[in-house]
Amino acid sequence: MNQLPVADAAGVRRAAWRLIRHEPGAFGRILVLNVLATGAGLVGPWLLGLIIDEVQSGGAGGGGGESGSSGAGHGDVGRIDRLALAILISALVQLVLTRQARYLAARFGERLSAHVREQFLDHVLGLRPGVVEAIDVGDLTARGSGDVGSVASIMRDAAPDVLIAALQALLVVVAVFVLDPVLGACGVLGLAGIAVATRWYLRRARAAYLDLGAANSAVAEVLVTTAQGARTIEALGLELRRIEAGAAALERSRLARLRALTLRSVLYPVIDVSYVLPFVGVLLVGGALYDRGMISLGAVVTSALYLRQLSGPLETMQIWIDALQSGAASFARLEGLSELSRPPEPTGAPEPATTPETELEPADAPAPAPADDRIEVRGVRFGYDGGRDVLHGVDLEIRPGERLAIVGPSGAGKSTLGRLLAGIDRPRTGSVTVGGVAVAHLSPDQLRRHIVLVTQDLHVFHASVRDNLLVAKPTASDAELHAALLAVGAAAWTDELPEGLDTHLGPTGHQLGSARAQQLALARVVLADPHTVILDEATALLDPTT
Repeated sequence: MNQLPVADAAGVRRAAWRLIRHEPGAFGRILVLNVLATGAGLVGPWLLGLIIDEVQSGGAGGGGGESGSSGAGHGDVGRIDRLALAILISALVQLVLTRQARYLAARFGERLSAHVREQFLDHVLGLRPGVVEAIDVGDLTARGSGDVGSVASIMRDAAPDVLIAALQALLVVVAVFVLDPVLGACGVLGLAGIAVATRWYLRRARAAYLDLGAANSAVAEVLVTTAQGARTIEALGLELRRIEAGAAALERSRLARLRALTLRSVLYPVIDVSYVLPFVGVLLVGGALYDRGMISLGAVVTSALYLRQLSGPLETMQIWIDALQSGAASFARLEGLSELSRPPEPTGAPEPATTPETELEPADAPAPAPADDRIEVRGVRFGYDGGRDVLHGVDLEIRPGERLAIVGPSGAGKSTLGRLLAGIDRPRTGSVTVGGVAVAHLSPDQLRRHIVLVTQDLHVFHASVRDNLLVAKPTASDAELHAALLAVGAAAWTDELPEGLDTHLGPTGHQLGSARAQQLALARVVLADPHTVILDEATALLDPTT
């Protein structure tokens, strides 16, 4: 199988940072609002500690162990009421700020999600034809469905929640340290179990979820290829073999899921136990310090409440940590397409032969524009997948305005030469150039302006006739569309369609026969108006008299 590449961890971080920089203002506002909301949430426990000290000291401003042993007074009732009112106000402020922060974060995540989907589509449409020919269709299908959906979910839900939770946890720990460094250190030591377990999990999770993604691609590959070749499989009696291939792919997927589940089954119990340790530790150490008069009772209660408050953000991160790792692996699989969507770097050396591996190698720079439309083939030899040569030292020159017919028996290499001329494959030795530039080095946009290959394998989009034609020239007017249809002999039957150019094509609309689908493909070529058109049995189903 020829799987698409996967971005490394550094590449994923760079891509994530590029997404954030896409809207830096919105990200900054989200951070500020979350900091303010968390700060408002810290005010309540601090004020409650002041109330406890006020009541415990009897309004005398005292505290510590000795005053605790002498009995509690009533304190300044007016001050206590004001502190209680301040707690209520701080809670309301936190509620408003948190709501606004989450609202902005959700909108921000939706926009990033849309950007990821659009970027994936751009990358797929920017793939070189040879890459599309070389890769497994199941791998691309899995990335375009499951991986895109996973990343979109992370951007929309998990990332905002984890960002908010991380800020809250950080500020809570800082607040405990500011209140009393000893209690702060005690709380952090209690969280050591979470840190160790999380580090253990993260070191293994990326590989586990990348393996799961690859397993899902294998399942999709088996399903898609089996469905597409169902008639051939039945005709050749290959049902059992395809069932075995499907079972093997599903077994690999099952084992990959079990591996990810094993990681979670270790992480979650450790985190659940570690939640209690900081709270218990602060109560024990704080009680001992209070008994020796080294800290006020209010400070102990406030620290305990802070650490109890810490369980909320930690639980949020625990809930999403698995989804984040799965989403990061999906993001790495999507980002792996970005390098392949660029054209290869032109050099003066002979073009490397096409193999499944070289087709999946990224390149860096766009090619220069061809000087003219002259096509030259010099000393070309070519073989598929490292096998024997099927073309042997081919030399050919096609000047502008010429028409060339290549004839020969089946298997003589006619289609292979057409693929080389169209830049889909690269020769093992020799060169294929247009205007002095290697054809395989041209970007898809450059290539479409010069050379278009039309084969008998055609595609009709599930859209209107107009949309099917506008793929070739989005700015074309109806007059241009009709002229293109007229040029290929399709104007008569398109005029008879129920809604003309707006007639929907496909399983849920008007279904075209193979001959009319070929005419539609040829009309696209007329609209694209390249200098050179290569027809590889593209008119095989048409009436020869038309």
